[in-house]
Amino acid sequence: MEYLNNTPVAALIMIFTVVTSIYAFNDNSAYGKFMLNPFSISRGQKVYTLITSGLIHADWMHLIFNMITFFSFGFPLERAIGSGPFAAIYFVGLILSDIPTVIKHKNDIWYNSLGASGAVSAVLFAAILLFPFTTLYIMPLPIPIWAIVFGPLYLIYCVYAARQARDNINHDAHFFGALTGMIVMVLIVPGVIPNFLAQILAKIG
Repeated sequence: MEYLNNTPVAALIMIFTVVTSIYAFNDNSAYGKFMLNPFSISRGQKVYTLITSGLIHADWMHLIFNMITFFSFGFPLERAIGSGPFAAIYFVGLILSDIPTVIKHKNDIWYNSLGASGAVSAVLFAAILLFPFTTLYIMPLPIPIWAIVFGPLYLIYCVYAARQARDNINHDAHFFGALTGMIVMVLIVPGVIPNFLAQILAKIG
């Protein structure tokens, strides 16, 4: 109840995402209804999957990784900026992170995408602007690194991995979700950039 009272948007997003993902694990027909298919969307069909694709995940590892990241950064972010701005960052990130994928794969009838990674990336990078010196553990590195160091490295990796296209991960959604999160954060939360720069100056001073 504490989370629902203090961070209602993050709590409801997490509960709903976990429930719908588990439902999809046990009912394969849900994937056909919820997954994002750029071929269909570019032809004006199943546009709603820009949102529903973020409610399901490929497997338990996919779900757990996204929810751990979301829990670690989403709840503190909502407490810091309020529920309205947080909801805007999450849902704008969810939708806009997939638009480049729709454009890129609009003629690929067999391409599908799912998962909340784009929205989670938006939340993560919005949080990095607010808490640049919070620490993260990145496997297999045994030491924590600052979020401000992780951010650029992650974006570079996303660009590289998207060009290689050697796995089934939508790295484009990660990259554009991250950019969306930062842009929306700057646009709707006053004083983000001055606060960000002040923290850097205080650290190096």
